[in-house]
Amino acid sequence: MLPLSFVTAAVMLAVWFPLTTLWHQQNEIDATSAQIASIARQSQDLKDQARSVSTKAAEEMLARAQYQLVAPGQSLIQVLPGDGSGYVSQSTGDPGLQPLVAPLSASTASASSTPAQRVSHGSLPKFFSRFVRTLEFWR
Repeated sequence: MLPLSFVTAAVMLAVWFPLTTLWHQQNEIDATSAQIASIARQSQDLKDQARSVSTKAAEEMLARAQYQLVAPGQSLIQVLPGDGSGYVSQSTGDPGLQPLVAPLSASTASASSTPAQRVSHGSLPKFFSRFVRTLEFWR
């Protein structure tokens, strides 16, 4: 039994450990080769894309589509999407995007919501009068 255990130990040291090391190294080499092949495919795709974009027509198309640039003498008009009713939704929060108010209702709304406090600044010199009127928004 003792000689058989020595033979088994010798076989493990001589064959098993080097083979497992070689097997792990081969797996790493295969994974690295797959990564290299993937990077080579990506590189070729990028070269093809660069070749297709290098034409004058493609440059103009990209400039118009991605950067909203136009040729000299042209003007850019953008049509923004709406909600279908013709008015922008009131939930946007941006007051510039709120629907327009009819002029008749706007004059009554502004007159009734803020009391008019007109202060005469006639006694002040012109510059100071304009300066005080500019600062009246603090009231």
